[in-house]
Amino acid sequence: MPEPPLLTAQDLELSSVVANNTMNRERGLTGVNSYARELGLDPLDELSGSPSPSWLDLCSGEGRALREAAARLPEDAVLTAVDLVGPLAPTPAPPALEEIVASVTTWTPIRTYDLITCVHGLHYVGDQLGLLARAASWLTPEGLLVAHFDPDSVRRPDGSPAGRAAVTALRAAGFRYDARSHRLSLRGGRSVVLPFRYVGADPDAGPNYTGQPAVGSHYA
Repeated sequence: MPEPPLLTAQDLELSSVVANNTMNRERGLTGVNSYARELGLDPLDELSGSPSPSWLDLCSGEGRALREAAARLPEDAVLTAVDLVGPLAPTPAPPALEEIVASVTTWTPIRTYDLITCVHGLHYVGDQLGLLARAASWLTPEGLLVAHFDPDSVRRPDGSPAGRAAVTALRAAGFRYDARSHRLSLRGGRSVVLPFRYVGADPDAGPNYTGQPAVGSHYA
């Protein structure tokens, strides 16, 4: 099997698959097209136990969910939205919300969070496992990370499947994976080291379970 041409993170972010204009960037907090539906939980319920709740949303799109949450959380809540391009029609953000335009592969927060979410965002990240390992350390001791994850997107350098090995390693590190919902979760911040070395991304991996073109992440 010929090895697929692999891109660096910088080149991947310039590719058409990451700049896919048919992505759903408009999800709200609750309802039919919402974070509550996609994550299988109400973010406000998850944050209700913290006196000063904090929520980090990776690959946040237009940031509608966090804007709606800001109006219903305490004034000292901390909401952080990180997206490669940010809101396409930017409007003033509520005081509790910081909208950061940055690559999630290089951005690092200066604090920990009670809730970290990534709704269908990992599908467009080259080093998915690296981001998950880093995000684990950004959680508070009782914090929750929830992200959509497609094991079929994890490959060896030659393109052969490595998803089963990736899920095994993630579970050993404390993550839970629900294959039916394609949701990965982790409760409690910690240091995570996974036995994989990222070697590059394949933007031509084709559609994943969402039906949208997605990135193939290759690891040695």
